[in-house]
Amino acid sequence: MSESPDTRSLVSASSQLNLMEIDAIDDKEFDIPQVDTPPTLESILNEPEDEDEPFILEDTCLLNTENIDTHSCETSSLASSDSGDRTHLKRRKKTVEMNANVHGSVLRHNILKGISAQIVSAADKVDAGLPTAITVSSVIAVGTSHGLALVFDQNQALRLCLGTTAMGAEYGAVSALSINHDCTRLLCGFAKGQITMWDLANGKLLRTITDAHPPGTAILHVKFTDHPALAVCNDSGGSVFELSFRRVMGMRTCDSRCLFSGSKGEVCCVEPLHAGPELKDHPITQYSLLAMASLTKILVIGLKPTLKVWMTFPYGKTDPASVPQLAWQFVSAQKAVNPILAFCRGDTIHFLLVKKDDSGTIHVIKQRQLHLNCDVISLSWINSRTLVMVDSVEKLHVVDRPSQEELELLDMAEVQLVYSSSHFKSLATGGNVSQALALVGERACYQSVCSYGGQVVYLGTKSVHIMTLRNWKERVDHLLKQEKFVEALALAWSFHEGTAKAVLGLFGEPAKRKGVVADKMVEILLQYAERSLKKCPEQGKIQVMEQHFQDVVPVLLDYCLLLQRTDLLFNQIYGRLVENCVAKGVFLESLEPYILSERIGCLSAPVMRDLLAYFQDNGMMGSVEGCLVHMDITNLDIQQVVQMCWDNQLYDAMIYVFNSGMNDYITPMEKLFQVIGPALRDGKPLTDIEVVMGNKLLVYISCCLAGRAYPLGDIPEDLVPLVKNQVFEFLIRLHSVEAGDEEELYPFIRTLLHFDTREFLNVLALTFEDFKNDKQALEYQQRIVDILLKVMVENSDFTPSQVGCLFTFLARQLAKPDNTLFVNRKLFDQVLEFLCSPDDDSRHTERQQVLLELLQVGGVVQFDESRLLSLAEKAEFYQICEFMYEKNQLYDKIIDCYLQDPLRKEEIFNYVHNILSMPGYSTEEKRSVWDKTLQHIQELVSINPSKSAEMVSGHFAEEIQPIITTLQDEYLVFQFLKNLLDPREGQAPQSQLRLGPDMHEHLVGLLCRFSPLEVTPFLRHSQDYRLEETIQITEQHQLHEATAFLLEKKGDVQGAFQVLLKTLDSKLSSLAQEGLKAPAPAPGREGEEEEQEVEKRSAQEEEVEVEERSVEDGPLQRVQEALGDIIALCVRSSHGLNQQQREALWFPLLEAMMSPQKLLKGPDAKHTSEALKELTMQVLNNMSTFIALPAIIQRILQDPVYGKGKLAEIQGLILGMLDTFTYEQTLLETTTSLLNSDLHWSLSQLRAAVSRGLHPRQDHCNICLQQYKRRQESQEEIIIFSCGHLYHCQCLQRKDQGVPGAGPVGWSCYKCTSSQAGRSSERSAVETGRGRAASLAQNRVTSAHRGVGEGPGKKMMCEATLDAQQSLAWDQLRCIYRGPSRLAILSELSSSHSNEKAGLLNPAHPGTGSMFQSEAFQLKLSPPPLVEE
Repeated sequence: MSESPDTRSLVSASSQLNLMEIDAIDDKEFDIPQVDTPPTLESILNEPEDEDEPFILEDTCLLNTENIDTHSCETSSLASSDSGDRTHLKRRKKTVEMNANVHGSVLRHNILKGISAQIVSAADKVDAGLPTAITVSSVIAVGTSHGLALVFDQNQALRLCLGTTAMGAEYGAVSALSINHDCTRLLCGFAKGQITMWDLANGKLLRTITDAHPPGTAILHVKFTDHPALAVCNDSGGSVFELSFRRVMGMRTCDSRCLFSGSKGEVCCVEPLHAGPELKDHPITQYSLLAMASLTKILVIGLKPTLKVWMTFPYGKTDPASVPQLAWQFVSAQKAVNPILAFCRGDTIHFLLVKKDDSGTIHVIKQRQLHLNCDVISLSWINSRTLVMVDSVEKLHVVDRPSQEELELLDMAEVQLVYSSSHFKSLATGGNVSQALALVGERACYQSVCSYGGQVVYLGTKSVHIMTLRNWKERVDHLLKQEKFVEALALAWSFHEGTAKAVLGLFGEPAKRKGVVADKMVEILLQYAERSLKKCPEQGKIQVMEQHFQDVVPVLLDYCLLLQRTDLLFNQIYGRLVENCVAKGVFLESLEPYILSERIGCLSAPVMRDLLAYFQDNGMMGSVEGCLVHMDITNLDIQQVVQMCWDNQLYDAMIYVFNSGMNDYITPMEKLFQVIGPALRDGKPLTDIEVVMGNKLLVYISCCLAGRAYPLGDIPEDLVPLVKNQVFEFLIRLHSVEAGDEEELYPFIRTLLHFDTREFLNVLALTFEDFKNDKQALEYQQRIVDILLKVMVENSDFTPSQVGCLFTFLARQLAKPDNTLFVNRKLFDQVLEFLCSPDDDSRHTERQQVLLELLQVGGVVQFDESRLLSLAEKAEFYQICEFMYEKNQLYDKIIDCYLQDPLRKEEIFNYVHNILSMPGYSTEEKRSVWDKTLQHIQELVSINPSKSAEMVSGHFAEEIQPIITTLQDEYLVFQFLKNLLDPREGQAPQSQLRLGPDMHEHLVGLLCRFSPLEVTPFLRHSQDYRLEETIQITEQHQLHEATAFLLEKKGDVQGAFQVLLKTLDSKLSSLAQEGLKAPAPAPGREGEEEEQEVEKRSAQEEEVEVEERSVEDGPLQRVQEALGDIIALCVRSSHGLNQQQREALWFPLLEAMMSPQKLLKGPDAKHTSEALKELTMQVLNNMSTFIALPAIIQRILQDPVYGKGKLAEIQGLILGMLDTFTYEQTLLETTTSLLNSDLHWSLSQLRAAVSRGLHPRQDHCNICLQQYKRRQESQEEIIIFSCGHLYHCQCLQRKDQGVPGAGPVGWSCYKCTSSQAGRSSERSAVETGRGRAASLAQNRVTSAHRGVGEGPGKKMMCEATLDAQQSLAWDQLRCIYRGPSRLAILSELSSSHSNEKAGLLNPAHPGTGSMFQSEAFQLKLSPPPLVEE
């Protein structure tokens, strides 16, 4: 920035439009529908401001501005003059998407030091004042605050000083400047409204215009149009006027015409369309277009030949402090040059293309918008593709319009930009402007920015700055000066590829441009290599040095390869790097990924030697092999490379070297056979390496026969037939080159067959696919087949699977329609005999599978079918038999195959189902299978009863009775019927199959015999049996539980009870006998051994209990189960019985439980007795629900068994019942007392809170603001609220604050309700609905004043009323206790307490709707709530 600029650049030739870039514009950007005919100017001027705009573009997305961020943020002035208060600035929080491209420094920023110095000097010496406006053409004119206009030439020399300070005192500051297109006239607008015209040739004042616009408004803009006698001006009233200059009879005049009235919305920016000399004949220029930006919309009008509106466009919702911006530019698009208007207000820039079609119609077409993350206050074109913008924080943005990519961001703070705020506020004429225009003027800097000739000039308070695009070399060199070589190379490559933005200085054809840039890049690459060597640390860790070159070398490699300059890379650059051993190593290692990706295909001989030596020295042989197979090796020592590959087992590289270097495809095979051949001949297992080599050999042979190179690429077309013939000749050799006497014939084919028969035959099959009309190839094919048969059939070393693979291969070849092979059918018969040999039991499954595969591929035509079937049956090849039967459609015989095959018996069910249910089979075929299945039904059931039942229910539903008759084994019948009828078996076939009750009863009988535990669950789920017959069956088998269930289902509750009671009695007898037989514990010791015995007992107590339980848990568990069943029956039945019938059930059960307890006496039966007492209590608990407690006790006492005075036997029982009653009564009384105490405390606290005295905050009424003792002789009622506010009763009545109700009038605080107006209506509605007419916290005071000397007498009257706040507090207090109210709880406790029939042991009667039955019921004995004092 300190450099002296080239003054000639101010009028540089870059102002001309570069028409050579027409094809560089994206045509898709302009493919937008055309707009309709726009309205007239009069209709726009007469429309109301609040209506919709009459001209709407077809793309409505431009109008959708509802989502614009309207939050404001404050910014401070950046040392600018006349800026005012810059608040309410709003910015969108959207960012411009930036890619990773490098743009470097796009703009060159210079200070015009000569002009800057003279501006400061003029302010000091001639009192010119501070600069206020600037305009640029072939000269530069600067206006000052004291009315002067300083004109500088191209050399920054002051040519003219127009005006005087006296004129400045009269007219005010220069607020606008404009120079016409031929640089002969200068228009100056002033802050007090005058306009002057000056002759730039001699500095003569030509016109002073004072009546062009309404007086009292400042000139904001004055602009020459391309028409020599036409200009426009814009004043601070928001109006726009056309100025027509005339000279008649030597008199210079100016006619003014209003184009837009500020009363319809102030215009704050105008911009006429200027065309350069090369575009003077453009069809658009004849209309003298003028763009105007008001506070609400954009207008484009034509001044010539008649005034006409071309377009209006509303902003939508924008920040009122944002400054509208306009900028015209001619742009080449669609092979034509047309003007584009860029406009914005805020953070979105819109583009409108204006063009004239062949018919003469004018179209305005919307282009793609540009969204920024800032508020724009200045917008300028620097060329047809690049925009320069200044935002509200004085940051300069350079943006490429087609890609919308931000190229550079600069800080403009040091410019100290001049703002025109005082002119927009019209301070010189009294400030008579609208607030909206004054707000926009806070950031207005229209007169401080001027674009001309590809340069943008900015006016600061003490200096003038110029921004110019750097040419492409300057941008690259700028990065090189900062030693940013990588960024410089990236930028230069973007110039080379034509992807760079804002390119300047590259001309000519694309090839010529690329050549110029490539030369520059070569220069940079050499500099970068030199710098990397100089900057390399001489001392330190080797890793640091390696990292240094690892950052450099890939960059050099990439760009040399991109430029296709491998000569530069391997000669000059490598020649320099090789001087440093670390750099050399990094360079050679870095070559590997480029070689593997085939970006480098050929290395120079020295580099290739160095590369192989480096990899070999560092043990990186895998990398050597990877690189060799991707490179041209013609310049290498083939023998040395082959030896190195063989020594290091680099077989892929060795094959590649032989193939590519010597066109030798046979030697690699010989070498690989030498690796795997000896082990296979000796019958030794192969190592992993040998297996890999064998697979590699198969792949190599396959590639050679298919015409593909190994490991990648293709064999040259002229060599393909030769290579195939050589490979075949090699394979069919009788002996190898170094054969011994013991070597067998055809060693290569024999070796491959032993290694992997299937894969070798697959390779041959793929090769035979390509043999069509090649006679020699067909001869090789027959020869290969003959050798295969000779080797494998005449040799016993091969397994059946390998032999089968061969004949499967042959069968496939013979089955082809164009087959030319000949194979003797006797060989197939020999193979069949070999595979079906019944003498050999080994590999039975393998031999069967091989033969099946052979038949499936077409080999069946080679055999006699009857002989084949006979041999298969003898060899038990059931799958072969199935294949043959299916081929002959003998489906019924396939069932025999499944039944005889132990491995596939389970599959027979799916087979039968498919045959009988799938289409495609004849009725006779299905019938034969149906009959065959019935014939073997017993075998099928024994295989899988479940699947058999499913099959029968689906296909043999009418044959169930014959099937059961056929099944001779009763257990098979049981399994079959269980799966067929039991709904719990999963498939539930009975849903489709309905059988008679006799079948179900038959199953019940079988269940009683084979699975008694499943009888009752079956009876519960099934409904298809007869009760009487089933009861007889269960009674016959003595299944009491099932019998009781059936009797209960029949309705005979007493009968079911008797059956279960009988069962319980028998189990109780068993338990009593077990209890009496239990061994007694050891007797206690006396005297001195007593303490030791106590210690022993305490130590062995747990063990004794476990032993006793292990003895008695069995019978006791059975008693508990039986008792549970009979209690459940009694409970289920008691709901439908009367009191007498209930007693007939429960009392015998009670007697049955108490009878055995008489027999259990003494310490031996203590454990059993206690267990029976617990079970008896269980009976009593359940009884108490249905039988009253007095009746139970009376019955026990009156029973003759217990009526002999031996109450001690049942004393524990009765005392337990009484204890339970006492506990529950105590619990009820305690709960009631707690609830009553809680409620009393809460109410007393509330009463104390609402009845306490109130202290007023002030001694005056809050409505009339007078003291409550207004008159001495009168009595007046005073109302005080709990909030502390005091009112006269009459004042409250006038404000209608009384709340109507049934009782006395209630009052609400006027001040509190007024401050809560949003909620008062709702709250009062709630209060009225509750019917509370009085407030509990309100006191009415009656004051009496009898005389001056007497003290005021006060009478307190407490009323039980609540105001709004206290009512809300009371509601909150009531809601503290959730759930049922205390009254409901107490009422229910009382009712349950007085209910006779509610058993005390089980107070929740199941038939009542008590709240205690709810599982969620809880008794909340929480502490009482706190009430604020």
